[in-house]
Amino acid sequence: MLEKDEGEGNRDMATLSNVERIVIKVGTSTLAHDTGKANIRRMKQLVTVISDIVNSGKQVALVTSGAIGVGAGKLGLKDRPTTTAGKQAAATIGQCELMFMYDKMFGEYGHTTGQFLMTKRDVENSECRENLINTFEEIFHMGAIPIINENDAVAIEEILYGDNDSLSAIVAKLIGADALLILTDIDGLYNGNPNEDEYARIIPVVEEITSELFEIAGGKGSKFGTGGMVTKLQAAQISTEAGIDTIVMSGNEPENIYKVLEGHQVGTFFQAKNK
Repeated sequence: MLEKDEGEGNRDMATLSNVERIVIKVGTSTLAHDTGKANIRRMKQLVTVISDIVNSGKQVALVTSGAIGVGAGKLGLKDRPTTTAGKQAAATIGQCELMFMYDKMFGEYGHTTGQFLMTKRDVENSECRENLINTFEEIFHMGAIPIINENDAVAIEEILYGDNDSLSAIVAKLIGADALLILTDIDGLYNGNPNEDEYARIIPVVEEITSELFEIAGGKGSKFGTGGMVTKLQAAQISTEAGIDTIVMSGNEPENIYKVLEGHQVGTFFQAKNK
């Protein structure tokens, strides 16, 4: 692990200024209010930024969480369902709402979206994996924006064990992305608990993901989400080992994605290995 002052990080982040294919993962905490209802303003900001990035000639795949949370909100539930069947039912409702909103918002900027609902089995099966890769490539060739989520109605791995963080890393690896940006509800990886330690500060650059970092990152996700910093570290481990630079950053201001792509220090930068 390497810690640097904010002002020293730019030379490391500058490697992202030339990326061509990007995976952006957005979590429930970014997409929804505490009520579980969709955060429309935040979604519009994110869609605007992604549309502009695609207009510049880059390719972007969006991995989105939020189906269960948005579904629970639309159903008027005060809390996220606790049973697997309840979560799956909420996900089927929330996924319709999410894709309707994404399609409408991206359409306002002249962009077409394509939905991918994936399971662990799809990636592990060689034939399915090859079909996924071919479809992704064709979607990019057509100029459309792939939007990916776990197929919660039939797969329970994500519902039980984590958020879509690992899925985003798997997608990034699958499509040969240059960078993975994970948007969450905190500014990055801290060297302590910022809620308990007033001296805790963000670790700007991580060269190696160690067991010590996983101990620091302990904790749960938001009320309507399932992830936490541990799942982000797991995702960063998958992607960096595949040679993909990874950023964990706050999703509260999607415009900061521009800063990342301009080479500025934002959040925590996990350096890719063998690059």
